[in-house]
Amino acid sequence: MRKQTSFLATAAIAAALLSPGAAVIAASDGSRAGESPSTLVAGLANPLHLSTGRDGSVIVSEQFDGRLTRVDSGGNKTVLYEHGDWGVAGNMQWHGSTYFLESQGAGPMDPGKLAGHIRIIAEDGKERTIGDFAALETKNNPDGDHRYGFDNLPADCAAQIPPDIPASYKGEVDSHPYGIAATGDTIYVADAGANSVVSVDSRSGKTRTVAVLPPRPFKITTAEMAKAAGLPECVVGRTYAFEPVPTDVAVGRDGMLYVTSLPGGPEGPELGARGAIFRIDPDNGRVKLVADDIASPTGLALDVDGDMYVASLFGDGVVKVDRHSGKQTLVLAAKLTADVDLRDGTLYATTNALPGEGSPPDGQVLYVKLKHGSHDDDDD
Repeated sequence: MRKQTSFLATAAIAAALLSPGAAVIAASDGSRAGESPSTLVAGLANPLHLSTGRDGSVIVSEQFDGRLTRVDSGGNKTVLYEHGDWGVAGNMQWHGSTYFLESQGAGPMDPGKLAGHIRIIAEDGKERTIGDFAALETKNNPDGDHRYGFDNLPADCAAQIPPDIPASYKGEVDSHPYGIAATGDTIYVADAGANSVVSVDSRSGKTRTVAVLPPRPFKITTAEMAKAAGLPECVVGRTYAFEPVPTDVAVGRDGMLYVTSLPGGPEGPELGARGAIFRIDPDNGRVKLVADDIASPTGLALDVDGDMYVASLFGDGVVKVDRHSGKQTLVLAAKLTADVDLRDGTLYATTNALPGEGSPPDGQVLYVKLKHGSHDDDDD
């Protein structure tokens, strides 16, 4: 089931991850929320990303509208940037400037429009762009040797696979820069289309692939699972290697990169929560799975202890993932939680990030003081 990264650029994200009418997946086991959250601002359109600043402001990417909105500590909104031809993804406030990702197209579906870069707005309002993710992907296609789908599926079974689900294929040229983080002079970007993490030199704009996430294998053990995935019963007992979908990246105090990944295919009661967090050594590109069984992780923040806070888009809200045990604890209960950030012991999150069909935008930024005062690991 080839992932369709256009779901990260259109409201079809819900359909790509959950079949119609599917129940929300429980994202935690025996967890409990902390204090009741407060609302900083409401009325946002598809707020899929946010970052916090030292002045108490929050910057929100209203992705499908191509808009970047600044919200001050009093909840007042100011549009920083708007361009309807570009999708605005992850953002960060760094060295006095605002950095954010823009992209167009989605490889196999619209190769002629594949484009993506980092746009920077300086304190004086001047803008510039660096990095060319589409060019890097087109030239190298770093997951081109990765095999996805079924391995050695019998021909009679393969013939029953729906035409929109490839039985077996290799990584294709695709790019959708989605999550962003930085340290020193290096910016790291989670590219949801390329299935990779890319580094960008903030001075020269030079890009390179740091690592490619591994395929996400899933064994289909029951006819109900096969049906939920849109597959014939003959695949029961076989394993499908789904594409990973990197959604966010954070730099830990250990110098490692931590990356959330969607499972690249449907989630739901039959298949369960299949998202994950990987750790990447930026010096050698080695990738290690550090947490699994997370419902649709789309945003990530680390505290000073190395614990991971994850926005679970179709789960229960924001979960804290213990760095040692991987245990998940719900710290903010909310619906359609798309991104999360930490600042001075306070957790911020975007919620109601995907409006219902025909409904007016009601995306929100919520915040809550963490019980144990966990602080962020930002360096802006």
